[in-house]
Amino acid sequence: MTTAAPDIASEDTRAALDAGLVAPRTKRRRPRPRALAVVLRTLGPLALLGGWALASATGALTQDVLASPAQVAEAVGELWGNGQLADALTVSLTRAGLGLLFGATTGLVLGVVTGFTRLGEELLDSAIQVLRTVPFLALVPLFMVWFGITETAKVALIGVATSFPMYVSASGGVRNTDRKLVEAMHSFGLGRWAIVRTVVLPGALPSLLSGLRLSMTLSVIALIAAEEINSTEGIGYLMAQAQNYSRTDVLAVCILIYGLLGLTADGIVRVLERLLMPWRQAVQGAAR
Repeated sequence: MTTAAPDIASEDTRAALDAGLVAPRTKRRRPRPRALAVVLRTLGPLALLGGWALASATGALTQDVLASPAQVAEAVGELWGNGQLADALTVSLTRAGLGLLFGATTGLVLGVVTGFTRLGEELLDSAIQVLRTVPFLALVPLFMVWFGITETAKVALIGVATSFPMYVSASGGVRNTDRKLVEAMHSFGLGRWAIVRTVVLPGALPSLLSGLRLSMTLSVIALIAAEEINSTEGIGYLMAQAQNYSRTDVLAVCILIYGLLGLTADGIVRVLERLLMPWRQAVQGAAR
């Protein structure tokens, strides 16, 4: 009994080889070292920095067009030394954080309501979809009329911009929750809030994190637009002052800070994915 299965398998293999078929070979992928991944990720930014420095050194890129990396580094030291950069970062991060908090929370609540209940979808979804198609930049004049040139207008603009990505992701993730699992929880006597908390939200977690990533990226984009509303402090104010005095080094510093804010936001979501969904990293590692 113990030798029958191997004999059958060997006979099948010989028959396949006689028919001209090739025996399957399993290819085992070696895990890529983490250090190599870090090196590969830094090659692109280093190449851009090297090209920028070379163009500045050869005169192809003049200071009135864009300052050199050395001059930008000097501007960072100047702004940090007199406290302007630290103050501007604090103000801008506060604006973006508050707007993201209000917008993402609103989008999450509305997404769960429209995705989990038919009545919520029928009452709210069509109106939200209409509002979602309106560019948030078109709301700047209206917010200035409503709120004036205040922090409320800036935070509200960021909140509106960040609410819709979270709404779309949350609504779609909730709709894709296994309905049989929800019905089973109903049969065990769980209420709606308990089902949302223990079944729906964990099942929609990948979609929620994707929505959070989009919302955090949009918070930086909306921050740039919001700080153009006659700001007297923040990174946008530094940019306006640098534009008035043709300080391309300070302009480059502000642009790089906006880019680093977006990169940091993306990194935060990646860390959350690893902490909240460790199984996803294992599946992706096996696929690679």
